Amino acid sequence: MIAPSEPKRILVVNPRTCFTKVAIFDETKMVYLNKIMHPASECQKYENIIDQYDFRKEAILRELRNADIDISKIKAVVGRGGLVKPLKSGVYEVNEQLKYDLIHNPSGQDSVNLGALLADDLAQSIEGARAFIVDPIVVDEMDEIARVGGHPLFPRKSVFHALNQKAVAKKYAKSVLKNYEDLNLIVAHMGVGITVGAHHKGRVIDVNQGFDGYGPFSPKRSGTLPAGDLIRLCFSGKYNKDELLKMVMGEGGMMAWFGTEDVAHIEHLGYEAGNEKARLVFEAMAYQVSKEIGSLYPVLFGKVDAIILTGGLANSQRFIKLIIDRVGMIAPVMVYPGGNEMEALAISVLEALHGKRGILQYP
Repeated sequence: MIAPSEPKRILVVNPRTCFTKVAIFDETKMVYLNKIMHPASECQKYENIIDQYDFRKEAILRELRNADIDISKIKAVVGRGGLVKPLKSGVYEVNEQLKYDLIHNPSGQDSVNLGALLADDLAQSIEGARAFIVDPIVVDEMDEIARVGGHPLFPRKSVFHALNQKAVAKKYAKSVLKNYEDLNLIVAHMGVGITVGAHHKGRVIDVNQGFDGYGPFSPKRSGTLPAGDLIRLCFSGKYNKDELLKMVMGEGGMMAWFGTEDVAHIEHLGYEAGNEKARLVFEAMAYQVSKEIGSLYPVLFGKVDAIILTGGLANSQRFIKLIIDRVGMIAPVMVYPGGNEMEALAISVLEALHGKRGILQYP
């Protein structure tokens, strides 16, 4: 008899604004999950996100030690992909060029830029382990017509929640016994940022660039703003560059309106505490998501198999109902609350290690 092989152990690292999610998978089974909170004072003292690298790495190692995780059995470490060159969807092994671009040439500052660096360093400390990223936020499958902006200096770009959008789209396809590549879907990821993508036969052919200023406003981002008013504000002398960028991403959206990104609290204010402004802004955010979903109906020539709502805001039944009431006539609406990043990262790398999908090289 052939002895069963030892399950492949995967370490998943997902750095976010001021916390880092860490998970261990033995094949497809999650055996450990922890959300490591970092003190705000620790995160804020670094001018560049990349400078948070050392203390986050030490926090991860400390948590794994405290949980008695045997890291010697880990075969792969996978992290979130960052703001680098546009890439096609897939599993990428971390290489020197990827690390260089994350450190020296990022196309934006975000905590996900730490994912590949942490994965690589952790993998190097484990004999035989390899480091990967999967479906980074710069996945670019847009049709050429979708790239054209109203001025040649401002092409539309693909920066979105590719990992979770792809993961829930494939999960839905499996649930209806179809291939992702055979479906037309509109997927709305609604979290700290909001991106809505048109998935045409396995490709995201159009999507709003929710990272720094396009689409619905969100808990921390302002979304699309009137360009003329924004330009005039830039030259008003009232704000510097960093302050204006924070208005767009980080301190916009619900943060600008209420000083908090806690949408559950804002929902409570609006519906239980009778705060009319909170209720109006909460409903306006759902209204804008609905408009973004509706705008992709003609992109798919009116042939939409399903609309998928996902991300943290999908946990609010009231928020979901506000959207379904407006877009439910377009196609059936499916809801996958929360993020699916940890599972998506682990399963994708597992498939690559088992030879079920290819391993790509950056760039």
